[in-house]
Amino acid sequence: METDVVVIGAGQSGLATAFYLRRAGLTPGQDFVVLDAAEQPGGAWPRTWDGLRLFSPASFSSLPGWMMPPWDDAAHGFPPRDHVVAYLARYEDRYDLRVLRPDRVEAVSRADDAPDGRLLVTAGQRVFSARRVVSATGTWDRPFWPTYPGMRDFAGQQLHTVDYRTPEAFAGQRVVVVGGGNSAAQILAEISTVADTTWVTARPPRFLPDDVDGRALFATARARIQALREGREHSGVAGLGDIVMVPSVKDARDRGVLHPHSMFTRLVPGGVVWADGTARECDVIIWCTGFRPALRHLRPLGLRTEHGRVPVGGPSGTQALHEPRLHLVGYGDWTGPASATLAGIGPSARATAEAVVEMK
Repeated sequence: METDVVVIGAGQSGLATAFYLRRAGLTPGQDFVVLDAAEQPGGAWPRTWDGLRLFSPASFSSLPGWMMPPWDDAAHGFPPRDHVVAYLARYEDRYDLRVLRPDRVEAVSRADDAPDGRLLVTAGQRVFSARRVVSATGTWDRPFWPTYPGMRDFAGQQLHTVDYRTPEAFAGQRVVVVGGGNSAAQILAEISTVADTTWVTARPPRFLPDDVDGRALFATARARIQALREGREHSGVAGLGDIVMVPSVKDARDRGVLHPHSMFTRLVPGGVVWADGTARECDVIIWCTGFRPALRHLRPLGLRTEHGRVPVGGPSGTQALHEPRLHLVGYGDWTGPASATLAGIGPSARATAEAVVEMK
């Protein structure tokens, strides 16, 4: 099938980009095609843990064009995962984006050596020929597992953030949670209600003040964008802290379970051991150690760097420097400040759509 643009991924980044392509006059399903590997709408959100909540009220967690419907409950308006999934599904329908799924893209390659030729997007038995490709596959499919001595010797269960669903599965067990970010804090908070937990971090976690949530984080991210445009330095969100004090984490603090330990140095069959010989027995280790960009489908283009990132730039800030027919959207600050968030993806998506349309 020939089309002008192929958008790979129908999570928040892909949908926001598709919205702006449609607003620019391109017809979904004809002028541009959105491909998604999942069988249902919502991007990675349906695969996250059941108790996950946003850091902001719905009004500060919206994609361009349509505000997320409000959510009001004991969590002070912080929407749960299922509310986000429903919103993304309705967003697709609202703008008739005609997402094709399940269509997992296996490769993006060049049709020929012509610098202005077409790119071929292979998804199973189907091949799409496009003038431009927007990759918006996120990071959830690439969980990062660190390497520590003894990992293969540990007799218990090891999971990553992507494997965790509910705390009930760990009732009565001894659980070590590894990681100093929001995922680790939220998962620890949940599991500590039913299990004996130990929190381990590579460096001391930094808790944001109780009154700081995603609204302040987004405002800080926007301030950093403006500062960089004006040639001024700005520490951005990193200067505020790492962990947002959502209700479950506040509750864990009140229960006295938010006590981080330094990182252990090795695993043994029955648990973990620190450099000074201190040992702790455990049944489960949950690695909340982050993610890497899911970019394996771009390997045929030969653009990957040793850091796992494709250099981008141009007016949009998302155009691959060594393959101008390709844009990467929503993978983190390197493809646009706050672009990996619902509230922050808009500017990158808009700039990308504008660049793609101008290059048609």
